[in-house]
Amino acid sequence: MSSDPIQLKEALRAAVWAQTLTAEQMLRVEADTYETFVPKGGYVCRKGDNAENWIGIVSGMVKMNNFSPSGKSVTFTGVPPGGWFGEGTLLKGEKLKYDAMALRDSRIARMPASTFNWLLETSLPFTRFLLMQLNERLGQFIGMVENERLLDINTRVARCLASMFNSHLYPGLEKLVQISQEELGLLSGASRQRANQALQVLEKHGLLRLDYGGIRILDLEGLRRYEEA
Repeated sequence: MSSDPIQLKEALRAAVWAQTLTAEQMLRVEADTYETFVPKGGYVCRKGDNAENWIGIVSGMVKMNNFSPSGKSVTFTGVPPGGWFGEGTLLKGEKLKYDAMALRDSRIARMPASTFNWLLETSLPFTRFLLMQLNERLGQFIGMVENERLLDINTRVARCLASMFNSHLYPGLEKLVQISQEELGLLSGASRQRANQALQVLEKHGLLRLDYGGIRILDLEGLRRYEEA
């Protein structure tokens, strides 16, 4: 098995939304979409920027977040490889209302707004995909609000991990999640130390295993149902 990094064209062709495009549509997508590199801690896009691209993660991981006037950070979600975001802002023609930052060195695919809108006009399956994407995203954010307001940290960490396994939003994620405890803490609203404690509790329940280089999910449904007594 080759260890060479995935090429942009391969990543585009592997995307769920690309499976129903015509050959002509795929050729234009490949010709127009370009890749940028964003180092760990760098901005993929910033709040207040014009929405110029639909954004996909080729490798790495990105978090969508905002800062309050006092400097407090609120993280909305993490986007692993295979995930795409920014469609809502493009559809509304608004400026971005959040920052997107690289949690680790990341390769970013950027489809120009003109190509995105052309697909929207010429591909009914692509339009259906976007409807599903927006619906799944809405459900994810409703769950996030519930988690933040009602659940303890152990349960929030469990739900945060489970939310990454959405076959529509993040189709490429495997059962070994390559995410650090620091990254998980940022995504679940906990410190690295507290996220580590939560992972140890979840490991004792047989829901996951802490492996070198990541977290191996053993019981996905158990993570989704987990609630601290």
